[in-house]
Amino acid sequence: MKSLDVMVIDDEPVIRQMLAAHLLKAGCNVVQAGNGEDAFERLSKGDIEVAICDIKMPGISGIELVRQARAAGIDTSFIMMTAFASVDTAIEAMQAGAADYIVKPVRNEELQHRLLKINDMRGLRAENRVLRSLVQGRREDQFEFNSTAMRELGRLVDKVSPTASTVLVTGESGTGKGVVARRIHQQSPRANAPFIPVNCGALPDNLIESELFGHVKGAFTGADKARKGLFLEADGGTLFLDEIGELPLMMQVKLLHVIEEKSIRAVGSEQSRRADVRIVAATNRDLAQMVAEGRFREDLYFRLSVFQIPLPPLRERRADLMPLMAFLLQRGAERMGLARVPSLEPEVEELLMAYQWPGNVRELEHVIDRALILADRGQVSCADLPPQIVKDATPLLAAQPAEGVDGAWLASPGDSLRDQVRRFECTLIARAIRDADGDRRLAAQKLGMGLSSLYRKQEEFETLGLL
Repeated sequence: MKSLDVMVIDDEPVIRQMLAAHLLKAGCNVVQAGNGEDAFERLSKGDIEVAICDIKMPGISGIELVRQARAAGIDTSFIMMTAFASVDTAIEAMQAGAADYIVKPVRNEELQHRLLKINDMRGLRAENRVLRSLVQGRREDQFEFNSTAMRELGRLVDKVSPTASTVLVTGESGTGKGVVARRIHQQSPRANAPFIPVNCGALPDNLIESELFGHVKGAFTGADKARKGLFLEADGGTLFLDEIGELPLMMQVKLLHVIEEKSIRAVGSEQSRRADVRIVAATNRDLAQMVAEGRFREDLYFRLSVFQIPLPPLRERRADLMPLMAFLLQRGAERMGLARVPSLEPEVEELLMAYQWPGNVRELEHVIDRALILADRGQVSCADLPPQIVKDATPLLAAQPAEGVDGAWLASPGDSLRDQVRRFECTLIARAIRDADGDRRLAAQKLGMGLSSLYRKQEEFETLGLL
């Protein structure tokens, strides 16, 4: 059971102190109140998860306290205590909004059992919120990549996912860093716990601390209600800090402290709380360069980059383009309610394969969505593409393969049979592209292979230095 923040409310000091001692021994954070008035004031800060409350108290009774807390929107779970084993009293407490009911004298084992049940119940509520988010979320992570670079990335993700290591995902904007972060979470032991993404660059400077760590009621002007904060929302799960390079230096210090101490303190609170959160960060910036320039803390950089995963741009993994286009066409058609998925005219495939994709997967997705809206007769034509893509990609289609590749197949001393076959394949593909005047689709047809396979082979040969 994770550490709970518990309040013991009873007008008898001996009972309060005995229960508090047991709860502290069980690993809970404990505060006490001797009456309903003091208890309500403390509960209004919004950081108490469970209240163990006597029903019979002078002034505000336990049941009235529950009613007031519910009316004020306080999310604390109440376990009611009474010396009278009355079914009517139990029903009244539950109707007021209590979560459970226990009879005095309270046995430690019984109280521990009730706390475990409350903890599970609160966890299920959080999990339901996450599941609703996932059902409504995006589905890029269902796509399986084909390129050598992305297969290597998949191997890294598989290695690090089951661990508790902090991960730093780097790469250009639009390459899919968020998809990688979510896959790390889904393949981890925390998969059933929350995955909370936060864009550090989108948080206002004056609200970053409150957004991440929460605040109590009255902590600052306008804080008329307690806020839990994203770290506690992600408790037991993963917090994805996207665009971490945009975090101000002041907050970098506080984030480093949270990562090292595994505890947070809400704005306006004097109590620290444990937070069991795995950090996955991402950036399109060169953090090492930012460290050298004094714009990013070196100690935080080392903490975040325990395990780095570099994500290559789309132009360096063209073997993924054709299957990724098919995936986005299918998904886009479903989202727009189209009767069938439009196909791409051969010229469109050629242009999209030749384009450099500075905006990476995000740009490709926008281009596909635009094409689906404009497409007529069930086919996407060149007229459905943004004019800039046609303008930039057309000259690339006419590019000739590198000079001198005809000799690439010749064996070098010590070459294995596999190396010689690769060299021979490289020569045949380069010659076919040259003979087709740079038309890779025609070259692929003459070679009896798919266009995506041809690009995949080219990528492989470039990686090996054969092209």
